[in-house]
Amino acid sequence: MAESSSRNKMSPAELLIVLVISLGSFMAGLDATIVNIALPTIAKAFSITTVTSSWVLNAYLIVLVSLLLVSARLGDMKGYRKVFLSGFTVFTVGSVLCGLSPSIDFLILARVLQAVGGAIISALGAVMVTTYLSAALRGQALGIVAMFTMLGAALGPVIGGFLTSAFSWQYIFFVNVPVGIVAILLGLRVLPHTAPVTPNSNLDLPGVVLITIALSTLIFGLTTIAGSARSAGVVALVIAVIFWPLFLLREKSAKMPLVNLKLFKNRSFTFQNFGVMIIQMGMAGVMILMPFYLELVKHLPTDNAGTVLLALPIGMILTSPLAGRISDVIGTKKPIIGGFVIAVLGLLLLSTLSAHSNVGHSAIYLFILGAGTGIAYAPLNSAIMGISPPEHRGSASGLIKMMTNLGSSLGVALVMLVATAALGPKLAEVSAHTIPMEELAMSFDAAFLFLMVMEIVGIVLMLPVKETETDFSSEEAPVAAI
Repeated sequence: MAESSSRNKMSPAELLIVLVISLGSFMAGLDATIVNIALPTIAKAFSITTVTSSWVLNAYLIVLVSLLLVSARLGDMKGYRKVFLSGFTVFTVGSVLCGLSPSIDFLILARVLQAVGGAIISALGAVMVTTYLSAALRGQALGIVAMFTMLGAALGPVIGGFLTSAFSWQYIFFVNVPVGIVAILLGLRVLPHTAPVTPNSNLDLPGVVLITIALSTLIFGLTTIAGSARSAGVVALVIAVIFWPLFLLREKSAKMPLVNLKLFKNRSFTFQNFGVMIIQMGMAGVMILMPFYLELVKHLPTDNAGTVLLALPIGMILTSPLAGRISDVIGTKKPIIGGFVIAVLGLLLLSTLSAHSNVGHSAIYLFILGAGTGIAYAPLNSAIMGISPPEHRGSASGLIKMMTNLGSSLGVALVMLVATAALGPKLAEVSAHTIPMEELAMSFDAAFLFLMVMEIVGIVLMLPVKETETDFSSEEAPVAAI
């Protein structure tokens, strides 16, 4: 008994390993929310439109979601330590370049580089914990990693608002540099050297190219079709319609595909993965619009707006562990549907915000949305992993991460499309600072109602899902817009 108890405690070396991985998760969580709060300031600094400024986030998300699966495969082929530290280095260098950006074009390109590193950090964290630590310590270690992820997401709006107000928007990127340097130096010292899992496997390069083109054209088309570049948006969507089937055909025939399409033969697996995407769409869409509402409609200072936005991740942090424990007792289906229902309520309340609404109400509504997201996400994660065959759980984990980030990308693009349709093309053609605040608030309300409808679709998808017994722990926190 004493020996068993001692193995439930991490050694100092194991704690340092978890700390390095957690620093990566912290940075990933931080960058998921720290940029949003500064978008109005960035748009004003470069004299660009609201839609153009959203590409500071879109570019990052497109590259991130496109490279998650390939990053995991590279780790298997080249070794987790080598690839993970390389990703950390790329992320840190990209952060420096973002802060030094002299133009919006340079900033977007630097965000692309940053996203390459972010994809590697995000993709390899969980598998490194599984590889480096014993089975008795994995749950505890993954809990620490999840906590750091949510801590980064929670602190993002506050840190971003403070740095933007006290210094300038550039410092939201510079803040990554010291953390990155510490993590790289510590990682070089403590991360074990292990042999690659599949050193002789091949990378599905055609699949990487196809999904990158399919995803980037989809997001670009949705973002631009309602603006002045409507023809370019239509062309991009046509290209996306062509390349998505090509990607699926490639994955079906590839010997070592990026995505194991056989998993989607299970209807519950398919619907619940779409549930992950939908719940993330709602959160990402709100987080891209609320800084503009708080700063341009309610005229809050950037740091105060960041404090208000903190309500959403706090709601997630408080509810997700509890939802995980409850789902272990009563099953996953009821908490998932309950979370979606609460998210619908939060979005309905957000759609009532106007130029004359109380800021405190905004915080309450954001908290409700965060609570619903947290309640649904953890059981969704448990359900998907639990119904996946053991030999395919690695692929299933990668798919969850991909669907999460795909939801973030679609959420940002679609709310901009809906807001532009509601307000007219001037949202995409002129700076948001020049648009009357009543009209801005109206367009944001339309976008919130659209997200509410999507959450209702999530409820409908969950209704035919059968409750299944799982042996997979659900006490993992949701990942905020990574």
